[in-house]
Amino acid sequence: MLPYTDKKPVGAADFYFAINATFRFIRRKLGPDGLVKYWTDLGASYFEPVTARWRDAGLPAVAGYWRDFFSAEPGGNVTVSESEEEVILDVGTCPAVAHLRAGRREIDPWFCRHCYFVSDAMARPAGMAVRISGGNGSCTQRFYRADPDVPAQDLDAITSCA
Repeated sequence: MLPYTDKKPVGAADFYFAINATFRFIRRKLGPDGLVKYWTDLGASYFEPVTARWRDAGLPAVAGYWRDFFSAEPGGNVTVSESEEEVILDVGTCPAVAHLRAGRREIDPWFCRHCYFVSDAMARPAGMAVRISGGNGSCTQRFYRADPDVPAQDLDAITSCA
């Protein structure tokens, strides 16, 4: 279900250092709008094969993708549950935030927002939506069929890592 062909059983956690530094650099150089554009472009382009699967196979593909994703991420504690209406990710321990803290890295305050903007850019073309609450190492992410009556994501509901 993953869009890349790397066959290692577990990801390299030091990648989290790189993305944290990249997010900080982009936000400082291009501002918050530039960082959101980066995340949105990443979700729309790099993850397009995932979006296509979600569009074709619906919520079961969303659940399958996230199960595969988190099984390859070191140090996470994530439960993926699904129903006919939604897929819920209960992130008890975010592998990225845990690794950044263990490495004594200063986490960009906007770090947790990337999950929303990347996932939203993946979900929208598949006719789905995502809403996130929590953050700072533990959150809940809900994926469901798009509904115009559901309010937009409240970015303040995504807790800063600062």
